[in-house]
Amino acid sequence: MSAWAVENRLVLAQLATEEKSNEITAIPLLLRQLVLVGCIVTIDAMGTQTKIAHQIIEQEGDYALALKDKQGNLYDEVKATFTMAEQEAFATVEYESDRTVEKAHGRLEIREYWTISDQAIVEYLDSEKRWKGLRGIGMVRAERRIEQEITKESRYFLLSFSSVKTFAYAVRSRLSH
Repeated sequence: MSAWAVENRLVLAQLATEEKSNEITAIPLLLRQLVLVGCIVTIDAMGTQTKIAHQIIEQEGDYALALKDKQGNLYDEVKATFTMAEQEAFATVEYESDRTVEKAHGRLEIREYWTISDQAIVEYLDSEKRWKGLRGIGMVRAERRIEQEITKESRYFLLSFSSVKTFAYAVRSRLSH
């Protein structure tokens, strides 16, 4: 397992895991090796754990933690929140949005980003205050066009910050390395 510094394009730390170990137990050990002050930690859905979010905040970092449908209610609630917000044209929630278009290597990629930092929604989603530092939720919708083939994908995140520009940068950087 590796900690990757996107801006510097280098590995900051690595941790070998035992055969019978898994990433969930290794992530906290890897994070302890790093100074997270002022950094955004992005982790895939396997690492989206309340203890990991707590540790990142305790180490004075921020997080963008991916959600997957296997995570049950939280994923479903975040997805439903964005669906409702889109149906209402985001008229009733505090949100930010951004869009990027990139053309390279024979493909066109369009990414749309939204963050919802509406305090009432955040409190509803985390009524038990399990996610330390939770400030919002994020969604990225990616569309890729390669010749006649078009693929679309939506991904959802828990965020300890609310800026859509920060979210877009963190997610785009993670996906491109």
